[in-house]
Amino acid sequence: MKAKIKQVFQCQSCGYISPKWIGRCPDCGAWNSFVEETIEAGTERKILSETVQPVSISSIEITVSDRFLTGIAELDRVLGGGLVKGSLILIGGDPGIGKSTLLLQASNNLSLQYGKVLYVSAEESLTQIKLRAERLGITSEGILLLSETLVEKIIECAKETQPAALIVDSIQTVYTEEAVSAPGSVSQIRDSAAKFMNFAKSTGIPVFLIGHVTKEGAIAGPRVLEHLVDTVLYFEGDRGYAYRILRSVKNRFGPTNEIGVFEMTSQGLTEVENPSLIFLSEHGVSSGSAITATIEGTRAILTEIQALVSPSQFGMPRRNFIGVDYQRVNLLIAVIEKRGKVNLASADIFVNVVGGLKITEPASDLAIISAIVSSFRDMPLPDRTVIFGEVGLSGEIRAISQTELRLKEASRIGMKRAIIPKSNLERLKEGYDLNIKGVTSINELIEVINS
Repeated sequence: MKAKIKQVFQCQSCGYISPKWIGRCPDCGAWNSFVEETIEAGTERKILSETVQPVSISSIEITVSDRFLTGIAELDRVLGGGLVKGSLILIGGDPGIGKSTLLLQASNNLSLQYGKVLYVSAEESLTQIKLRAERLGITSEGILLLSETLVEKIIECAKETQPAALIVDSIQTVYTEEAVSAPGSVSQIRDSAAKFMNFAKSTGIPVFLIGHVTKEGAIAGPRVLEHLVDTVLYFEGDRGYAYRILRSVKNRFGPTNEIGVFEMTSQGLTEVENPSLIFLSEHGVSSGSAITATIEGTRAILTEIQALVSPSQFGMPRRNFIGVDYQRVNLLIAVIEKRGKVNLASADIFVNVVGGLKITEPASDLAIISAIVSSFRDMPLPDRTVIFGEVGLSGEIRAISQTELRLKEASRIGMKRAIIPKSNLERLKEGYDLNIKGVTSINELIEVINS
């Protein structure tokens, strides 16, 4: 039966199909996301006659050889301990943030240890990649470059060369002959990614896909793309900063929300082995500055939160927060006013997380409140003090998880004092080289700050 070709309008965010153009997607709510595409309808599907037998979970053996290292410790950490054979990994980030640079460096290490690596560039010319490799000092002969956009040809070349890993830059610029729409469309991205997934699972060759991001910071294309792959990594950080954060938001082979910290230099991306020292390197004793310990994956990182509170000059107070959740900080400001009796209604408030790190966990509540109160009263917090804890709407300070890990990191960095929830202090089983103070409410916290 011959496939029928028809024109439809498809949402580029979620893949919803409509017979006519509409302004707002009824499925995902995106505005102006419908693009006219050509699809095939009524195509016959072959039904396999072979039956598939289930396998007992106890009969499956896992060996150390199922993982191999990329030679970049921070990347291996984010991947969950190394690269898994047959895995499909999606890496997204803003243009110029370092996606291609990181994978080119990983290609060099992989080719020196495990054999050939096939690097497919569908955007840049081979000369451009060669120039970047020379700048990074990459000279391995095991890196094979291919300039191709057709998925079938890429997979055919990979089957012939049998590389240790396949890198595709990028998934939005390649296309498959089986989809009749234009490259970058929802159906092309979905079908192309599915072909690479089948190739990875059938051959055991891991595949890296580089993905463009939208202005909102999400991977461009349908959300099904993130569900299809095994691991999703996002590059974070402003290009104005030297530091880049590679965050795992999905990982079938390791912990999620793990991060790797890199510094962009003239020699490419270099690993930051001790992120806490980097984020605190320029910390000084001044009002509006507080140090907190946040958990990122399996490790604790000390970072500085700065706040600036000043009388509003324009009648309407301004609120600007970078690196923290906007709604969460507004909630904390309301708690300070209501429970702490601190009048912030007519003040401009600015909060920033130093170094470009984004903090989402509520354990940073105490540090944010401490920084705001410190700036409002123009009183510096005690030097070498780490503060963490969650704050409730009634002003109570709630217990948080992994307190021991945070305190160990603070002690290792050289902190002398710690302000934590009192309920966490009562549960500590071992001593630390810290003067630990437990608090139960923000009023008690403000008293400790003033003392």
